[in-house]
Amino acid sequence: MAGVEEASGVCINEALTDDELRAVLAKLQSDKDKEVFGLVCKRWLHLQSTERKKLCARAGPLMLRKMAARFSRLVELDLSQSVSRSFYPGVTDSDLKVIADGFGCLRVLGLQHCRGITDAGLMAIGRNLSHLQSLDVSYCRKLTDKGLSAIAESCCDLRSLHLAGCRSVNDKVLEALSKNCHNLEELGLQGCTYITDSGLTFLVKGCQRMKFLDINKCSNISDIGVCSVSMACSCSLKTLKLLDCYKVGDESVLSLAQFCKNLETLIIGGCRDISDESIKSLAIAACSHSLKNLRMDWCLNISDLSLNCIFCNCRNLEALDIGCCEEVTDAAFQGLNKGGSKLGLKVLKASNCPKITVAGIGMLLDSCNFLEYLDVRSCPHVTEAGCDQAGLQFPEYCKVNFLGSLSEPDVLV
Repeated sequence: MAGVEEASGVCINEALTDDELRAVLAKLQSDKDKEVFGLVCKRWLHLQSTERKKLCARAGPLMLRKMAARFSRLVELDLSQSVSRSFYPGVTDSDLKVIADGFGCLRVLGLQHCRGITDAGLMAIGRNLSHLQSLDVSYCRKLTDKGLSAIAESCCDLRSLHLAGCRSVNDKVLEALSKNCHNLEELGLQGCTYITDSGLTFLVKGCQRMKFLDINKCSNISDIGVCSVSMACSCSLKTLKLLDCYKVGDESVLSLAQFCKNLETLIIGGCRDISDESIKSLAIAACSHSLKNLRMDWCLNISDLSLNCIFCNCRNLEALDIGCCEEVTDAAFQGLNKGGSKLGLKVLKASNCPKITVAGIGMLLDSCNFLEYLDVRSCPHVTEAGCDQAGLQFPEYCKVNFLGSLSEPDVLV
């Protein structure tokens, strides 16, 4: 302990109380520094462990019990498994029972791809961890409305719930959330094909603080459900994902334009009934100033008219996907210079747009100095050689995907 003694010979462990050492630990910003703190001696290690708030782990019941004893004030626990390296059964109901009994301060629990858990495990979590605020059980495909409704009924302060890929989720879960979880702000339902417009309508009667709603690939959702969300969550909604919701059309976008003034991200890729009419309304709506991310690939009725409005009015737009919008031409980029200021666009995906040429890309570059990623795959009139020949100067850090060899940013997923 010579390293922690002062010149007078007084040991720090004799001079400082536990509360004073905790105050020192609280001043450390990085996780690395906090780990080093715990290496000084057993006492400091114990304090560092009991003050730890977040942990990612792979552990069975025995190890979880030891972790619960050591990390008694843990707030966030992530036991999620990766898709590619998932081992079966991984986390089980018996593990969830240990978690429920041992981690009384837990507020955030991640269980993505934990294929072994069932409703029984979730019921144990609900009984003992009623203060849980965030739960991610995406792709836990044994779960049904019974276990998830139990969570909703017990964890009334739930703020975030992710259920992507939980194929048995139905409207009963949404009804339970509406009745009990009035502070819910974030809900992920990607691929939950059993939910309907009725369920969404019931959900937002009680959950009107929704900021993030992902209903990608929910094929039974139509304009009725989306309109109920836009009206009920008009002030709070910032992100709405509707990828491949083929029943969604112009009525949904018109409703969003009318009511949702703070919308930042809208995903409508694959909604093929959406046309220029609604996109133009969106571009001139109040949310035009807040809109940052817009994905509308495979919206085949979109043309230069709506894109001109988007470029002219949505000056804070950072990411745009118009892939496979085959009617878009170079004329779409003429709106770039009408807004007065430079556009802050960082990501543009325009793959499979056969009518866009090098001239259109030139107009884009004249107005977008911050472009970081440009996707022009399968645009026959936009090639690397053609851009070089035209003397186009891309921003220094801009990645241009001509052939599909570059990884794509996930901002519009």
